[in-house]
Amino acid sequence: MPGETNLSVLLKSMEPEPDAGEYIFCSTAESGQGVDARDAWAVISEDEGKTLILKRESADRCGVRYESVFRKITLKIHSSLDAVGLTAAVSAALARQGISANVVAGYYHDHIFVQSANAAEAVDALKKLAAENNNK
Repeated sequence: MPGETNLSVLLKSMEPEPDAGEYIFCSTAESGQGVDARDAWAVISEDEGKTLILKRESADRCGVRYESVFRKITLKIHSSLDAVGLTAAVSAALARQGISANVVAGYYHDHIFVQSANAAEAVDALKKLAAENNNK
């Protein structure tokens, strides 16, 4: 089944679901030995090295240095990689609350990483965005 491309449908049906775990971002160029990409939730290749998104427990076990701790919120609608505007709408809703959003798109879902301390407020903001679009 192809992913949804209609922005209105995406926004009203996104069902933000927070993950209970905490995550960190690190670079293989800076994190030293002991980091295994197989432990990563995601690997992003950049010119400077690979960025890994790891569960915090894995990072701590491997002695990885990191700056911030994040929670992952998954939008449970199957969004198309060709959809236009979902990332912008979600980022804008979170920005209005002063919440930084790091978005990673998978084949089926969009995943938003927010600072752990802001996770509950971020979920509320996304649910409010969905509700506002249900009234349109």
